[in-house]
Formats: sequence, C-alpha cells, structure tokens
Amino acid sequence: MNTEQKKSKTAISEEEVQLFWETQNIFQKSLEKESPQGEFVFYDGPPFATGLPHYGHLLAGTIKDIIPRYKTMQGYHVPRTWGWDCHGLPIENLIEKELGLANKKDIEEYGVGKFNDAARDSVLRYEKEWKRYVPRSGRWIDMDNPYMSMQSSYMESVWWIFSQLHEKGLTKQGFKAMHLCPRCETTLANFEVNQGYKDVTDISVTAKFKVKEEEDTYLLAWTTTPWTLPGNVALAVGEDIQYNKVKYEGAYYYVAQTLCESVFKDMEYEVVATVSGSDLVGLSYEPVFDYYQKQNLEHSENGWKVYSADFVTTEDGTGIVHIAPAFGSDDMELGKVHDLPFVQHVARNAEYIDDFAQNAEGESFKGSKVKVKDDLMSADIEIIKWLAHHERLFSKKKLVHSYPHCWRCDTPLLNYATTSWFIDTPTLVDRLVELNKKVNWVPDHVGEGRFGKWLEGARDWAVSRSRFWGTPLPVWNNAEGTETLVLGSISQLLDAVKTSGNTYFSIRHGQSQSNITGEINADVSVENGLTHLGKEQVEQSVEAFTNKEIDYIFVSPFQRTLETAEIIKEKLGLSDDQVIISDTLKERSAGSVWEGKQWSDAHAEEDAKQGNNFFNYRLADDAESISDVYKRSMEFLFNVEEKYKNKNILIISHAGALKTMNFALAHHGDEK
Repeated sequence: MNTEQKKSKTAISEEEVQLFWETQNIFQKSLEKESPQGEFVFYDGPPFATGLPHYGHLLAGTIKDIIPRYKTMQGYHVPRTWGWDCHGLPIENLIEKELGLANKKDIEEYGVGKFNDAARDSVLRYEKEWKRYVPRSGRWIDMDNPYMSMQSSYMESVWWIFSQLHEKGLTKQGFKAMHLCPRCETTLANFEVNQGYKDVTDISVTAKFKVKEEEDTYLLAWTTTPWTLPGNVALAVGEDIQYNKVKYEGAYYYVAQTLCESVFKDMEYEVVATVSGSDLVGLSYEPVFDYYQKQNLEHSENGWKVYSADFVTTEDGTGIVHIAPAFGSDDMELGKVHDLPFVQHVARNAEYIDDFAQNAEGESFKGSKVKVKDDLMSADIEIIKWLAHHERLFSKKKLVHSYPHCWRCDTPLLNYATTSWFIDTPTLVDRLVELNKKVNWVPDHVGEGRFGKWLEGARDWAVSRSRFWGTPLPVWNNAEGTETLVLGSISQLLDAVKTSGNTYFSIRHGQSQSNITGEINADVSVENGLTHLGKEQVEQSVEAFTNKEIDYIFVSPFQRTLETAEIIKEKLGLSDDQVIISDTLKERSAGSVWEGKQWSDAHAEEDAKQGNNFFNYRLADDAESISDVYKRSMEFLFNVEEKYKNKNILIISHAGALKTMNFALAHHGDEK
C-alpha cells in the first residue's frame, strides 16, 4: 500500500512556476530591464544561519519580497542581495552549549581564539536548507553572492558609521545603570530587555533602618531585591508625602500615612505623630550592613542619610525607598546629585565580591558561591536570614511580578551600573519624530501610537557588548585615559600603528619534486628537496637581494625552503645565526588524508564544497583553512615586529603562506 501523500495541485503549480523562474533566469532579467526611475535602495536585516528558517522568517521575507517587486514594476532598479548575520550572542550561546562552557570565564579558560574559531565554523551550518526554503517561498533574492557580517569589509563599514557618528558628537562612553546578563556578562539594549519579561515569584522584604537621632526609632524601607541591601547608601522619601510615626511592640517606625494599614496589617499599633517627608530629610541612620560604612569610602560623609526624591510614590511598599546607586537608574541619579558613596558588592557574574561576602560582620554568605543569578532567590534567602538573625527584618512576603530575563539564555538580569558606549539618541528625537510623520504607516495608528511614542521617549542606545564574537568597536584610549582615538577604516588603523621600521622581502622556494608532480606535501618529515632547475631559480633570484643588506632570513622548516635559504645565505655572506627557522611559515596543511595526493583534486573538492565559506573551509578535520594560514602568518609578523627594529628581513616560505601574508599586509579583500 502506497502511503506517500500526494502533492496538492497548488504545490505542483508553485513548483512549476519556480522551475520556470530558475530555468529562464527571470529574476536576473527583471534586474536587467530598463529602469527609468533609477535605483531603489532596499536594506534587509540578515538572519542567522545557525538555525532553520521558521514562519517568522518566511512571513517577513514575503513582505520584503513584495516591496522590491512592486518598485521594479514602477520602473526602478532594485538589486537584492542576501546576507548572513554571523556575529553575536546567539551564536556564542550555541557554541557554549556545544563545547560545554557554562559562562564567560569558561570561554576565557578555553581560549578566546579557539572559541571564535568554533563560532566562525558554525556560521553557515544550515546554508543549504535556507537556500532551499527561501526560493521555495517565492522570494527573489541573490543567495549565491551574499554579504556576511563577519567579512572585514562589512565590519569596516560599521567602523565608518561609528566614526561618522563620533565626529558629529553623537557617541559617548558612559557609566550608568543598565540591564546586564550575569551569565553572558554583558549589557543589553532596551529593545533586547523588552523581549524577555516573565512573571516570577520573589521574596520582598521590609527592612528596619535605625535612626541615629531618635531613640528606638526605625525607618521602614521595602524592596523586591533583598540582594541589593548590602549596597544601600541612602534612603529616599517624598518631600510632600505624609508619614506616620508608629509605635509597635516598644519601638517606633516611620511609614507613609496611606500605607500604614497595609504595612501593619493585623498588628496592634499606635500612631504617635504625623510628619511631612521634608521633616525626615537629613536624618542619619545605621545601615543594615555596616561593612562599607567602615571602609572610609569616598563621599562617606554624605552616605546613610535620608534624601527627598521625586520618584518616591505611595502605590506600594512603605513610601521609603532603599537607595543602592550601583543597581538602579533612579538610585544612580540620586547618588550623582548628592555625591553619595558608590558601593558595588556584586560582580558582573552576579557573585558577591569576596571583601564583602567574607567580612560582613563575620557572616560569610557562603563566600563567593552566593549568586544572584541562580533564581534571584538564592542570595535573597541568605540576606533575609541575616536580617532576621540581626533583628533588622520587619516583614517578608512572596511577590509575583514581571522581571526581565536574558532573551538568549533565560537568565534573570541585573540592573547594574557599568560602562558602555552609547549613541546619543535623545539629541535626535525631534528630527526622528518629524521624519516619522512623513512615513505612510499601515495601519496609520502604529506610527502615532506604539512606534511614535517609542521615538518620543528614545533613550541612549547602548551599542557595546563585553563579549568575543563580534565587530570590535574602533575605539582606542591611551593608558592615562586622556586621549580617545576613533577610526573609520582599516587603512586608518594601519596608519595609526607605530611600526618597527623593518623592511620585509619575500621569496618562494625554488622548484621541488612535488611542484613537478603536483603532489601535496605538508609533512615536514617527507624528503622533497630542490630540483636542479629549482636551485638555478634560487641563484637567479638572489641577485635581487644583493644590494638590500639583509639582516635576517626567516624560513619555513621544510627541506625545499631550507635548501633555498642555504643558497641565499651563502650568496649574501650571512652567518648561520642570521637564518631563523619559523614553524609559522610552513606549507598549508590539507590534512593527513590528502598528503601525497594531487593539489588539483584538492582544489576541485574545495571549489565544489566550500560555497561562500572560501576563507574558512577545511578539506579535512586536521586541515588548515586559508583563515588559519592568515592567522599564523600575522602571528609571525606581529612577533617579528615586536622583537626587531629597523631591520631588512627576507621571508622564505610557500605560495599559500606568502599570498596570505601579502593579502594581510595590503589589506585587500573581504576576509580576515
């Protein structure tokens, strides 16, 4: 019985149309037709190729296909080039899982270079599937010549954009409270944070802060993040809010008048006075954790006092806000206004730092093993236990609320004060709003509503990340922090680099037996010396170096290159000490399975299988890619540049290595 499902007439019709498009080259013909209206520029945000396409890609892709077709019909020329988003945390997270790396520290111990190699190799793993899905969806776009965000030309364009923004005064480096993923150990932009909110159950606490000026009197402050309490340096009240002074079980407590019932629910208490928030401003109190108060921090004289703040409300809590400038935007701004001491008792990986964790009144909090990041309750529980033991806990209760998580790895985020580079978007708000009014939004309420409101409230755009696999920002600061250099191209970078003054010359070895047979010889132990013709070639070529006053010869360790170096050394009258063998100049390895076989066959296989991954393709698992050769060639040059100054250096190597090195020095092409 044949259980194979028959294709529908619609599917068959679609496939016939697609075949007609392909065989008749219809898309290319649409690009070649007359375009009296000129160019229509179409930008398409590229997808990652580390996963398969889904309905979200195909739906958006269909919309993206409609507009260029329509503009083509109107007489425009609309080139459409596919792209691949190769960088970023989604790929890093994927490689971390595959390599069994749990966090940023693991990556550093594994080796950033090896980690980035694995990321680079993973980029196009699903390219074939995408090249089948996208055309089958009916979309016209050139997928055979895509751009890639890891190409040096693409990264250079990002440098140029950043440098242009910098010249216009639209970039800045700042220290501010931002959402940070403690597992990835990097900050997130606001739009990324908005993707990861979910309801969680936390423990909120009301803590007791003892007033120094009044006997047996406490300020009650409520927080949903008990782990931040060791970083407390101030309390905030609303200047015009009314506060009750309440007597309860022999002690006195300040709490907002309208919240008194909820704070003292089911308790027998007495209101002994009502004061304005302005009457509380200036009071000093004892911090629940006094470790940092004892450290003589900068601006300590301003710390652990009551201040007024506009953001204090009586919607919930106690009407008194605990201030930890390292862990909140409002807190940090208040800290700047009043020169409060800055306490950051939690590291970027969400572990308590050792000096606090091991010395807070003898309590260890389990040392650095206490992590905020586990579930946002592990550290909270330890803090609550400490508060209860030291009679600083007034009450606690479970709270279900929406909390941001990392949209990539699902880790609860920290609101964390750190440095980042920003685009100064607020200065552009008026212009953005003006231009948005000229956009024909469908439906029109989106432009005025969600998107328009978002533009009106646009904040600084954080563009830097503290990770590994991405485009580096073209920013250099001197050691003193007094000078910043922002570059817009690789050429500008090379011009800014202080060179050693060395002059480099290069020569390929003379003809060897493998050059005649076309065999692959990347095994240094294989005998493969110069032929008679090869020796003559070297003797003729050495004439070009007789007037160069060569100081050193650096040579690959293979027999054919060593024999070449020996002839040149004798002709130029150099000593043995002036000839240095370097393994980084060796022949490109095609892998053990290819050793002794024909280069022509290897190149044919490369042409057939490498696709768009030319620079990173490897013929075998133990083979080298062109990118690998590039990296070791550059390693050689960097090391020589660092060690030698104002020397004439002759490099004797192999065709592949020399081509790659010349490519690097000339910074041509699109790859690294």
